[in-house]
Amino acid sequence: MMKIGVMPDSFRVPFKESIILARDLGADGVQPYIAKREISPLLSKSERKAVAKFIRDNGLEISAVCADFGSAFYSKEDNEAEIQRMISMIDEAVDMGANIATTHIGHIPDDETSPIYVNTIKTIRKISHYAEDIGVTFATETGPEKAYILKGILDKANAKAAKVNLDPANFVMCCSQDPVEAVHILKDYIVHTHAKDGTWSGTPTTGERPLGEGNVPFIEYLAALRDIGYDGYLTIERECGENPIADIKKAYDYLRGLLKKLY
Repeated sequence: MMKIGVMPDSFRVPFKESIILARDLGADGVQPYIAKREISPLLSKSERKAVAKFIRDNGLEISAVCADFGSAFYSKEDNEAEIQRMISMIDEAVDMGANIATTHIGHIPDDETSPIYVNTIKTIRKISHYAEDIGVTFATETGPEKAYILKGILDKANAKAAKVNLDPANFVMCCSQDPVEAVHILKDYIVHTHAKDGTWSGTPTTGERPLGEGNVPFIEYLAALRDIGYDGYLTIERECGENPIADIKKAYDYLRGLLKKLY
Protein backbone atom coordinates (compact mmCIF):
# COMPACT_ATOMS: atom_id res chain seq x y z
CA MET A 1 0.00 0.00 0.00
CA MET A 2 1.23 3.48 -0.83
CA LYS A 3 2.50 5.70 1.98
CA ILE A 4 1.69 9.35 2.59
CA GLY A 5 4.47 11.85 3.11
CA VAL A 6 4.86 15.60 3.16
CA MET A 7 7.50 18.12 2.14
CA PRO A 8 8.42 19.93 5.38
CA ASP A 9 8.97 23.21 3.50
CA SER A 10 5.29 23.19 2.51
CA PHE A 11 4.26 23.95 6.11
CA ARG A 12 6.21 27.24 5.88
CA VAL A 13 7.42 27.06 9.48
CA PRO A 14 10.90 26.38 10.94
CA PHE A 15 12.21 22.94 10.04
CA LYS A 16 11.94 21.20 13.41
CA GLU A 17 8.43 22.54 13.87
CA SER A 18 7.51 21.17 10.43
CA ILE A 19 8.70 17.70 11.43
CA ILE A 20 6.52 17.80 14.53
CA LEU A 21 3.57 18.86 12.38
CA ALA A 22 4.20 16.00 9.93
CA ARG A 23 4.44 13.53 12.82
CA ASP A 24 1.22 14.76 14.43
CA LEU A 25 -0.53 14.67 11.06
CA GLY A 26 0.11 10.93 10.88
CA ALA A 27 2.46 11.07 7.89
CA ASP A 28 4.71 8.10 7.21
CA GLY A 29 7.63 10.19 6.03
CA VAL A 30 9.01 13.48 4.77
CA GLN A 31 10.96 14.72 1.79
CA PRO A 32 13.25 17.50 3.05
CA TYR A 33 14.53 20.19 0.73
CA ILE A 34 18.31 20.09 1.05
CA ALA A 35 19.57 22.61 -1.51
CA LYS A 36 19.02 25.80 0.51
CA ARG A 37 17.58 27.18 3.74
CA GLU A 38 17.93 25.28 7.02
CA ILE A 39 19.23 22.08 5.46
CA SER A 40 21.91 23.23 3.05
CA PRO A 41 25.15 22.05 1.49
CA LEU A 42 26.90 24.17 4.12
CA LEU A 43 25.98 21.71 6.86
CA SER A 44 28.70 19.36 8.01
CA LYS A 45 28.29 15.61 7.72
CA SER A 46 27.60 15.33 11.45
CA GLU A 47 24.98 18.10 11.23
CA ARG A 48 23.25 16.30 8.36
CA LYS A 49 23.21 13.08 10.34
CA ALA A 50 21.72 14.96 13.30
CA VAL A 51 18.92 16.29 11.08
CA ALA A 52 18.18 12.77 9.86
CA LYS A 53 18.19 11.47 13.43
CA PHE A 54 15.69 14.13 14.49
CA ILE A 55 13.38 13.07 11.66
CA ARG A 56 13.63 9.39 12.53
CA ASP A 57 13.34 10.00 16.26
CA ASN A 58 9.93 11.44 15.47
CA GLY A 59 8.86 8.22 13.79
CA LEU A 60 9.24 9.44 10.22
CA GLU A 61 11.13 8.05 7.24
CA ILE A 62 13.01 10.16 4.73
CA SER A 63 11.14 9.23 1.57
CA ALA A 64 13.59 11.16 -0.61
CA VAL A 65 15.49 14.43 -0.56
CA CYS A 66 14.62 17.34 -2.82
CA ALA A 67 17.87 18.62 -4.33
CA ASP A 68 16.42 21.24 -6.64
CA PHE A 69 18.44 24.39 -7.31
CA GLY A 70 16.05 25.55 -10.04
CA SER A 71 18.73 25.09 -12.68
CA ALA A 72 18.74 23.56 -16.14
CA PHE A 73 21.10 20.67 -16.80
CA TYR A 74 21.95 21.26 -20.44
CA SER A 75 23.94 24.49 -20.73
CA LYS A 76 27.31 23.86 -22.37
CA GLU A 77 28.83 26.86 -20.60
CA ASP A 78 28.23 25.88 -16.99
CA ASN A 79 26.86 22.37 -17.16
CA GLU A 80 29.85 20.78 -15.45
CA ALA A 81 29.34 23.08 -12.46
CA GLU A 82 25.68 22.02 -12.28
CA ILE A 83 26.67 18.36 -12.48
CA GLN A 84 29.12 18.74 -9.61
CA ARG A 85 26.56 20.64 -7.56
CA MET A 86 24.03 17.83 -8.09
CA ILE A 87 26.64 15.26 -7.17
CA SER A 88 27.24 17.13 -3.91
CA MET A 89 23.50 16.86 -3.22
CA ILE A 90 23.64 13.11 -3.78
CA ASP A 91 26.48 12.93 -1.27
CA GLU A 92 24.31 14.89 1.15
CA ALA A 93 21.48 12.39 0.62
CA VAL A 94 23.85 9.59 1.62
CA ASP A 95 24.84 11.45 4.79
CA MET A 96 21.15 11.65 5.70
CA GLY A 97 20.51 7.99 4.95
CA ALA A 98 18.26 8.75 1.96
CA ASN A 99 18.37 6.68 -1.21
CA ILE A 100 16.39 8.93 -3.59
CA ALA A 101 17.37 12.45 -4.66
CA THR A 102 14.88 14.39 -6.79
CA THR A 103 15.30 17.50 -8.91
CA HIS A 104 14.01 19.35 -11.97
CA ILE A 105 16.37 19.20 -14.93
CA GLY A 106 14.92 22.01 -17.04
CA HIS A 107 12.62 21.98 -20.06
CA ILE A 108 13.35 19.19 -22.54
CA PRO A 109 12.56 19.95 -26.20
CA ASP A 110 10.83 17.45 -28.47
CA ASP A 111 13.59 17.68 -31.07
CA GLU A 112 15.94 14.74 -30.51
CA THR A 113 18.66 16.41 -32.59
CA SER A 114 18.66 19.53 -30.43
CA PRO A 115 21.91 20.17 -28.50
CA ILE A 116 19.77 20.64 -25.39
CA TYR A 117 18.18 17.21 -25.85
CA VAL A 118 21.53 15.50 -26.47
CA ASN A 119 23.31 17.24 -23.60
CA THR A 120 20.49 16.45 -21.17
CA ILE A 121 20.96 12.74 -21.90
CA LYS A 122 24.70 13.00 -21.25
CA THR A 123 24.13 14.91 -18.02
CA ILE A 124 21.54 12.49 -16.64
CA ARG A 125 23.79 9.56 -17.52
CA LYS A 126 26.80 11.08 -15.78
CA ILE A 127 24.94 11.98 -12.58
CA SER A 128 23.10 8.66 -12.51
CA HIS A 129 26.27 6.62 -12.85
CA TYR A 130 27.73 8.46 -9.86
CA ALA A 131 24.50 7.96 -7.90
CA GLU A 132 24.35 4.26 -8.72
CA ASP A 133 27.88 3.71 -7.42
CA ILE A 134 26.89 4.98 -3.96
CA GLY A 135 23.41 3.46 -3.80
CA VAL A 136 21.24 6.49 -4.62
CA THR A 137 18.51 6.89 -7.23
CA PHE A 138 18.53 10.13 -9.23
CA ALA A 139 14.87 10.96 -9.88
CA THR A 140 13.90 13.64 -12.37
CA GLU A 141 10.68 15.46 -11.46
CA THR A 142 8.05 15.57 -14.19
CA GLY A 143 7.12 18.81 -15.93
CA PRO A 144 6.95 20.81 -18.10
CA GLU A 145 7.44 18.28 -20.94
CA LYS A 146 4.98 15.49 -21.70
CA ALA A 147 5.68 12.01 -20.38
CA TYR A 148 6.76 10.46 -23.67
CA ILE A 149 9.53 13.06 -24.05
CA LEU A 150 10.91 12.37 -20.59
CA LYS A 151 10.66 8.62 -21.16
CA GLY A 152 12.63 9.02 -24.38
CA ILE A 153 15.38 10.88 -22.56
CA LEU A 154 15.59 8.27 -19.82
CA ASP A 155 15.51 5.39 -22.30
CA LYS A 156 18.44 6.92 -24.16
CA ALA A 157 20.36 7.70 -20.96
CA ASN A 158 20.13 3.97 -20.21
CA ALA A 159 21.30 4.37 -16.60
CA LYS A 160 19.98 2.13 -13.82
CA ALA A 161 19.80 4.96 -11.27
CA ALA A 162 17.94 7.37 -13.59
CA LYS A 163 14.30 7.36 -12.47
CA VAL A 164 11.25 9.64 -12.06
CA ASN A 165 9.60 11.65 -9.31
CA LEU A 166 6.10 11.98 -10.74
CA ASP A 167 4.16 15.15 -9.97
CA PRO A 168 0.64 14.82 -11.45
CA ALA A 169 -0.16 18.51 -11.07
CA ASN A 170 2.85 19.50 -13.17
CA PHE A 171 1.45 17.47 -16.05
CA VAL A 172 -1.92 19.19 -15.68
CA MET A 173 -0.61 22.71 -15.12
CA CYS A 174 2.31 22.76 -17.54
CA CYS A 175 1.39 20.64 -20.55
CA SER A 176 -2.24 19.55 -20.13
CA GLN A 177 -1.42 15.84 -19.99
CA ASP A 178 -3.58 13.25 -18.29
CA PRO A 179 -1.59 12.06 -15.25
CA VAL A 180 -3.14 8.58 -15.57
CA GLU A 181 -1.71 8.26 -19.07
CA ALA A 182 1.63 9.56 -17.76
CA VAL A 183 1.76 6.83 -15.10
CA HIS A 184 1.47 4.12 -17.74
CA ILE A 185 4.06 5.76 -19.99
CA LEU A 186 6.59 6.20 -17.18
CA LYS A 187 5.70 3.05 -15.21
CA ASP A 188 9.20 1.56 -15.40
CA TYR A 189 10.79 4.69 -13.93
CA ILE A 190 8.53 5.92 -11.11
CA VAL A 191 10.19 5.68 -7.67
CA HIS A 192 8.61 8.63 -5.85
CA THR A 193 5.64 10.95 -6.36
CA HIS A 194 4.32 14.31 -5.25
CA ALA A 195 0.70 14.69 -4.21
CA LYS A 196 -0.28 18.02 -5.71
CA ASP A 197 -3.27 19.31 -7.66
CA GLY A 198 -3.73 22.03 -10.24
CA THR A 199 -5.59 23.33 -13.26
CA TRP A 200 -4.73 24.05 -16.89
CA SER A 201 -5.42 27.59 -18.04
CA GLY A 202 -4.51 27.21 -21.70
CA THR A 203 -0.84 28.14 -21.28
CA PRO A 204 1.91 26.68 -19.07
CA THR A 205 1.38 28.30 -15.71
CA THR A 206 1.20 27.72 -11.97
CA GLY A 207 -2.45 26.92 -11.35
CA GLU A 208 -1.93 24.96 -8.15
CA ARG A 209 -5.03 24.10 -6.12
CA PRO A 210 -5.66 22.25 -2.86
CA LEU A 211 -5.85 18.49 -3.35
CA GLY A 212 -9.21 17.48 -4.77
CA GLU A 213 -9.98 20.96 -6.15
CA GLY A 214 -7.97 20.80 -9.36
CA ASN A 215 -8.00 18.71 -12.51
CA VAL A 216 -5.91 15.76 -11.34
CA PRO A 217 -8.30 12.74 -11.37
CA PHE A 218 -6.90 11.41 -8.13
CA ILE A 219 -8.89 8.19 -7.72
CA GLU A 220 -8.02 7.11 -11.26
CA TYR A 221 -4.45 8.33 -10.85
CA LEU A 222 -3.92 6.39 -7.62
CA ALA A 223 -5.54 3.33 -9.16
CA ALA A 224 -3.07 3.55 -12.05
CA LEU A 225 -0.16 3.71 -9.60
CA ARG A 226 -1.55 0.70 -7.75
CA ASP A 227 -2.04 -1.21 -10.99
CA ILE A 228 1.60 -0.77 -12.06
CA GLY A 229 2.71 -2.06 -8.67
CA TYR A 230 3.83 1.24 -7.17
CA ASP A 231 3.83 1.12 -3.37
CA GLY A 232 6.03 4.12 -2.57
CA TYR A 233 5.26 7.61 -1.34
CA LEU A 234 2.57 10.13 -2.16
CA THR A 235 4.39 13.18 -0.83
CA ILE A 236 2.17 16.19 -0.26
CA GLU A 237 3.57 19.41 -1.73
CA ARG A 238 1.79 22.74 -1.24
CA GLU A 239 3.62 25.67 -2.82
CA CYS A 240 1.00 28.40 -2.40
CA GLY A 241 -2.20 29.22 -0.49
CA GLU A 242 -2.83 31.32 2.60
CA ASN A 243 -3.19 28.45 5.07
CA PRO A 244 -0.75 25.69 4.10
CA ILE A 245 -1.08 23.74 7.36
CA ALA A 246 -4.84 23.41 6.87
CA ASP A 247 -4.37 22.56 3.18
CA ILE A 248 -1.85 19.84 4.04
CA LYS A 249 -4.18 18.36 6.67
CA LYS A 250 -7.00 18.34 4.11
CA ALA A 251 -4.71 16.70 1.55
CA TYR A 252 -3.68 14.01 4.02
CA ASP A 253 -7.28 13.17 4.91
CA TYR A 254 -8.24 13.21 1.23
CA LEU A 255 -5.47 10.78 0.25
CA ARG A 256 -6.15 8.52 3.21
CA GLY A 257 -9.81 8.28 2.20
CA LEU A 258 -8.95 7.43 -1.41
CA LEU A 259 -6.45 4.77 -0.39
CA LYS A 260 -9.07 3.10 1.79
CA LYS A 261 -11.29 2.83 -1.29
CA LEU A 262 -8.54 1.30 -3.39
CA TYR A 263 -7.20 -1.30 -0.97
